[in-house]
Amino acid sequence: MQELQNKIKDLLQKLDGLLVAHYYQKDEVVALADLCGDSLELSRKASMSEKNLIVFCGVAFMGQSVKVLAPHKRVIMPRLACCSMARMIDSEYFDESIALLESYGLSRDQIFPITYINSNADVKAKVAQMGGLVCTSANASKIFDFAKAQNKKIFFLPDRCLGENLAKADNKKSSLLRVDSKQKVLDSDVICYDGFCSVHQLFTPEDVAFYRNKFEDIKIVVHPECDPSVVDLADFVGSTSQIIKYVQDLPLEQKVAVGTEFNLVNRLRPKFESKQTTFVLSSSKPQCPTMNETTLQDVYDVLLAYEDNKPINEVFLDSEVQKWAKIALDRMLELS
Repeated sequence: MQELQNKIKDLLQKLDGLLVAHYYQKDEVVALADLCGDSLELSRKASMSEKNLIVFCGVAFMGQSVKVLAPHKRVIMPRLACCSMARMIDSEYFDESIALLESYGLSRDQIFPITYINSNADVKAKVAQMGGLVCTSANASKIFDFAKAQNKKIFFLPDRCLGENLAKADNKKSSLLRVDSKQKVLDSDVICYDGFCSVHQLFTPEDVAFYRNKFEDIKIVVHPECDPSVVDLADFVGSTSQIIKYVQDLPLEQKVAVGTEFNLVNRLRPKFESKQTTFVLSSSKPQCPTMNETTLQDVYDVLLAYEDNKPINEVFLDSEVQKWAKIALDRMLELS
């Protein structure tokens, strides 16, 4: 392991590369990374780096975000892993969804689309072309406030849970496209696409009840990609970076059960007096399968190929997609 780590470090120095890793990556990858963070935060920092080569350990849409924000940079990924949520919608599904809403009697001018950062660049581009923008779990409320001011139907995609949670927090009616009736869709303020995070779907109200019964004073902390039935029972709801701050600011003796990806939860806090005080809010191991594809061997292999002028897993984007996806991200960044 140490020999492989040293080889990676040597190649990064030789190629003037920046190794970045999302919080959900394996411990061995996070430990070696130059930067570690949440999806957009990581993409922004990588895009602003002085280094021209970005080695991105995450899922495909994150590497795309770096390329959108800094098209002149070379972006390679040890694994072209794909977020399961992002795979649930592409530009064709987006067009079909808009066509369905038009068949319900809504014109394109009456629809304001917001796409979650967990979507591919082609979807971000389509959203921008309709005047919409991107949001993250950290700035979703601020973006939602802006969307409400447009006095249109909000079409939130692809994560139905985040869309439903935003609507519920604001006392707005929400509906689920292709699941709810045409009338319910037309009567709602927020129309949600039927996508979800496979990891955050694992957490249930029963899990919350289990920990509440086991530890009287426990704090329940969850990500807004969780089902509204779980979010309603939590003491704190926030993005990955917000969860990290909240949990790490708690006294170490305070017990907390966290509803998000296992790798992140597992490294949040040390034990208190040899006792576990940080728990995963699930009876099973909520580990993102695609985030956990990347290994140190993959990092070494992608760097070696790049050194040999035979790059693999390099991120490329169509120029029109890149242009419009950047507009969607820029609109968000201006507001947040």
